[in-house]
Amino acid sequence: MTTPAASGATTAARSRTPPLLDSLVEDVREAVGRGLLPDMTAQLVAERLAPFLGAPGLLTAEQREGDPERYRQHVLHVERDGSFSLVALVWLPGQRTPIHDHVSWCVTGVHEGVESERRYRLVSDYATARLVVTEDVLNLQGAVSGFAPPGDIHQVRNAGTSTAISIHVYGADVSRLGSSVRRVYDTPHGEL
Repeated sequence: MTTPAASGATTAARSRTPPLLDSLVEDVREAVGRGLLPDMTAQLVAERLAPFLGAPGLLTAEQREGDPERYRQHVLHVERDGSFSLVALVWLPGQRTPIHDHVSWCVTGVHEGVESERRYRLVSDYATARLVVTEDVLNLQGAVSGFAPPGDIHQVRNAGTSTAISIHVYGADVSRLGSSVRRVYDTPHGEL
């Protein structure tokens, strides 16, 4: 297991947010404010995020910048009470996450490009543990998914030839944590 800090480079939003991003924050705030169970919150937030994906003007030029070394995390908004964070992840071709899970519910949506996701299940016989691939998903622009732990182990990568950008909403304060990653898995894994 490695630490969450091993994930992509992080930047914080420094300038005034675009009005469209302010609208997204308001919609997410309303959904999170209902105080529903984590999986229900994730589904509601996914519904709120979907209409914003692909919209011009959602992100500033700075928030669309990648990093040649690894995928880049731009923190777009952290709610004052730490109840949620919005993040843009920018992926250059071939960049990927390690296999990981999350500290909280999570919603992801592809804003631009294509992301490939491999989902896993942890199988244990109390003596050993291994990861088993459960599904491979190709997420095109506009694709949204929401989930909550447990059962949120996956790896994401940009399998395309151009930059991919995804918007992530986490039920945690990523400015304090540095990442939404709870655990990085180096456990041996097998196919379906």
